[in-house]
Amino acid sequence: MALSMAFIACKKDSQPNQLKYKAESLSGTSMVQLLSYTMSNWMGALPDATSISSISIPGTHDSGATVEPLGGTAKCQNLSIAAQLSAGVRYLDIRCRHIDNAFTIHHGAIYQNLNFNDVLNACISFLNSNPTETIIMSVKEEHTPSNNTRSFEQTFDSYVAQNSGKWDLGNNIPDLGSVRGKIRLLRRFGAGTAKGIDATSWADNTTFQINNANANLKVQDYYNVSDVNTKWSNVEGLLNEAHNDSSNRLYLNYGSGYKAGIFGIPSITTVSNHVNPKINTFFTSNTFGKYGVVILDFIDATRSQLIAESNF
Repeated sequence: MALSMAFIACKKDSQPNQLKYKAESLSGTSMVQLLSYTMSNWMGALPDATSISSISIPGTHDSGATVEPLGGTAKCQNLSIAAQLSAGVRYLDIRCRHIDNAFTIHHGAIYQNLNFNDVLNACISFLNSNPTETIIMSVKEEHTPSNNTRSFEQTFDSYVAQNSGKWDLGNNIPDLGSVRGKIRLLRRFGAGTAKGIDATSWADNTTFQINNANANLKVQDYYNVSDVNTKWSNVEGLLNEAHNDSSNRLYLNYGSGYKAGIFGIPSITTVSNHVNPKINTFFTSNTFGKYGVVILDFIDATRSQLIAESNF
């Protein structure tokens, strides 16, 4: 048995998507449980009783932003929503313009050639194929509303009604077992009724806490970056804080941002090119433990896997 375990430990780095062993305690007895997973179903290798606050979750900032008129100013992702999910991403940051009683996906004023139905179709298709997974979806109103006869909340409700069984609108920090196969809303828009994890008191360009009756969050969202080293210090600090916190607080750590360049033109890639390699280095060294939701621009399969692998 000892030889077998030693062999498996050696194989973790060389075959990170293959069979793994996880030591668990069941009725006071230590046992070894064989787990098999890929980045499409990695949450299925975690017990139902696992809180989403106690794991490391790869996420994307401005998840639908793949279009820009000028390089470095609006595009935040190379992967489609479907490709992000297949790569292990389980937190999506969706920015919706409310127009004609429907949602289009924007980054600021820039339409992303994508609509909310496209996002939902990708998510629901993924969850149908991978029912052990959950998707935490942050929904925020973006840009200027136009030609609407109802509120943003009412239009959101109309989308939920189309596939109500695929949504979980609970306002607490859930365990995985209660949200598998569903989209859990993290709400950044105003609502007249309790709906999703309430993140409406989002502070601007800083690190802050949101303490609700049902959910406590800590968020690092320093996005207007004057110094990339300071940005990384903020990211790394919250990674370590999440790792050391045994409470049920959900940590949302945005590695994204932009730095003003010549004539004040924002450069997204100046920040991502500094932060993303450091994320790879951090998770190559810190291979086990919970580090919260790590939300990045230009995520790729390798970076997402490094984050998800820290759960095992």
